[in-house]
Parts: sequence; structure tokens; C-alpha cells
Amino acid sequence: MQPPSTPSALSRRTVLAGAAALAGATATAAATTGTAQAAGAPAATGAATSPRAGRRDRTVVFRDVRPFGAARPTDLVVVDGRISDGPAPHGAKVVDGGGRIALPSLVDAHVHPDKTTWGGSWVSRRPASAIADYVAQDVELFRAQRRPVAERAYGLMSHAVSRGTRGMRAHADVAPAYGLAGVEGLAEARERLRHALDVQIVAFPQHGVIRTPGTAALLEKAAREGLVDMIGGIDPIGFDQALDEQLDVVFGIADRHGVGVDIHLHDRGEKGMRAMRGIVERTRALSLTGKVTVSHVFCLPGLTDRELGSIATDLGEQDIALTTVAPSDSLVLPIARLREHGVRVGLGSDGVRDSWSPFGDADMMHRAHILGWVTDVRLDDELSECYRVATHGGADVMGLAHADFRAGAPADFVLVRGECLPQVVVDMPRRDMVVHGGVVVARDGEFLA
Repeated sequence: MQPPSTPSALSRRTVLAGAAALAGATATAAATTGTAQAAGAPAATGAATSPRAGRRDRTVVFRDVRPFGAARPTDLVVVDGRISDGPAPHGAKVVDGGGRIALPSLVDAHVHPDKTTWGGSWVSRRPASAIADYVAQDVELFRAQRRPVAERAYGLMSHAVSRGTRGMRAHADVAPAYGLAGVEGLAEARERLRHALDVQIVAFPQHGVIRTPGTAALLEKAAREGLVDMIGGIDPIGFDQALDEQLDVVFGIADRHGVGVDIHLHDRGEKGMRAMRGIVERTRALSLTGKVTVSHVFCLPGLTDRELGSIATDLGEQDIALTTVAPSDSLVLPIARLREHGVRVGLGSDGVRDSWSPFGDADMMHRAHILGWVTDVRLDDELSECYRVATHGGADVMGLAHADFRAGAPADFVLVRGECLPQVVVDMPRRDMVVHGGVVVARDGEFLA
């Protein structure tokens, strides 16, 4: 579908695609009990344990599974939540995988659960002609919601678990219009899901850091009180129109309180590259190597190979991670080229059914599918790489161990029916079972609360 050509038809997609040109730029479970199972579902034998009760079976054997679609099935032995290469002891709990493919669980490296209307009534969205309209509609929708942030976010995040997500970096809007309601709501949802999902929270200044008085103080409070893992920023030039002021505030808070940084950067061309250079400089000066992420980064895809190599070298040296939501073929990050320089790149689902867009489902297997679609891949290795970005790529961004089925790896995986991994990326079959730390947290696409 061709993007709308008139400002009145602005959408999330056209905002992301034209951020630099638009006025103001963009702000932008429990394991089941008993042995009876639904037809075709993997069956568990032995006593089941509720992860909500804080107890886990020490050893579980997932029998007859095919890691990464291997031709021959095997047994996965899990001890204390991690893959073991030793034999299963007598009497261990057994879960029958029925020959299903076992794949690493997915990681959503960039999502906004605080803004979602997931699970609620339909919201009719109005036309918008500028970014300010979207920000205003964010506030209107927030005030109109009868369900608090914690309830809405929990609904979306538990749904993501049912689709195979093991980790999530969640951005919450912080502005005088909301106070800290967003980060507090996400913190509550995170606590409810701690048995099933690893969550990092970012205080995201959607309304700007400098242009909206009071925001910087809220960011400082969120970090000081330990409510967030990272401080966000947004288009220091195109939206805030204060490159040094914004970056100094954001990096200063991170440095004082020992948290990370995750900045939304939609600006393209020289605006975006000036911001990137400022981010690299401050990361180096404050010794924040490995603690900084830049999201979207639309200024990179249009660079020449030489220019990309130069900035990628800087990013690799400072271990600055990047995330993409694969919005289009022209704006998706050049992941393979960046990885050549040691740059960590993760994939995210962005906004889900919020005031900006009626679309989104927080299904990271779907997002891996979208990544393959927008990059026009067709080879098996290319399709498998899309899944790797949605699993190990996001894990790298969040600092999580790879769930790669090696001895000692976290037992975080999904079981699906299929032939091979490339076919799974294309067909996106139902997640018959989702396992987190060796505990079954979802079956047949349903979260086990």
C-alpha cells in the first residue's frame, strides 16, 4: 500500500518514514495440573507446580522434541531452570513434546505497553496532521481509559508470553500529563509476570525532554527511586531542538543513578548523524560503554557503505546497541553490516493498538516474519537469521543469556509444529507450549496465569 501523500492522512507508518521532514519531527505459567490435555497438545506427566507459588521442579525432561527443527528428536533435560547435558534422574517430571520443533523464546527489544488499548473496547482514531496531534491524542486516550496502565499492560505482556516472548524492553511515557503513572503501571505488571517474563523499563519522554518543562525532573525521580532500568530520549534536534541540552540531561541522569540509556532517534540525514555523534561522545566520556541503546536510527540506512562502516566502528567500540521495528524496506537497519562491527541489534514490536495506530499484536514471531518480508528475503539461511535477530539479537540488547539449548543456557523455549525453522518464520504456527526457566507458562496460545 502506498503511503498517504497528504498531512491529513498521517499515520504511524508515515510518521516513522517521514520523521525528519515533518514539522516538529516525531515524538514518536503456571505448569498445568494433571495429565489430561487438549487434543494434539503436548502432554505433561507427573506432578505439576505453579510458578506463581514460587516453586519449581528441580528437574524436568521435555521428551521427543527437535531443537531448531533437527531431523531426529531428542530429550531436553532441564535442571533448576537451565539446560543440562547430563542424564535425567529417575523420577524426574516428564513433558511430552510430541515431535515438535523447539525454538528459543523471543525477545521484544522495543515496545510501548503503557499506551496500549489491548483487550479493551475499540478506539476510533481521528485524523492527525502533525506530531503534536498524536501527542495530544495520547493524553486524551490515557485520560479516557477506564483500565489503569497496570491492567492494560499486563494484558498485553501476558499475551506476548503466550506467543513465546521471554524478555521485553518496555518504554513508558513520562511527562507532566502522566507523571510516573506509566512506569509505575509497568512495574506492577512486571512483578505479576516475573515468573514468566524478564522486563526492563525505560522512562520515555514522548513529549520531549527540554521542550516540555517538568519532564527532566520526572526522569530524574524515576531513576532516583529505582523505578526504571533506563532513561530515554527522543530526537534531540528534530523534536526537542536542543541537541546538547537533551543529551546532557539524559546522560547526566544515567551517570548519576547507574541506569542505562535508550534514545528514540527518527531524525534522518545530518540531524540524525549529529545526534549519533553526540551519543557516541557522551558514552565514551562517561564510561557508559555497553549501557546505551539507540532505537529506530533512521539516519543509518541511507548512508554509503563507507559512512556506515565509520559510524558502525564507533558503535562497536563503545558497545552501543541498536533496535529496529522493521517499519519498511528503506528504514530497517542494515543488521548484517552492523554485526560485522560487533554492534548488537535487536528487533521490537513498537506500539500496539494505541492512539497512533490500530495495528500491532506483540507477537515477535510475527515481527520476525515482517522483518523477512520488508527485507525481501527468500533463502533458508536468511529466514533463519530473521528469527535469530528476534531471539538472540534482542537478548544481546537486553543483556540476557542466549536460550540456545546449550548446557547451562536458560530453559526458555517454544514448541511448535512444523518442518523447519524457515518454514516456521513464514507460517507462524501456534505456540503449543511456552517454557520459561523450565516451567510451562503457556499452552495452545493461552497464558497460564
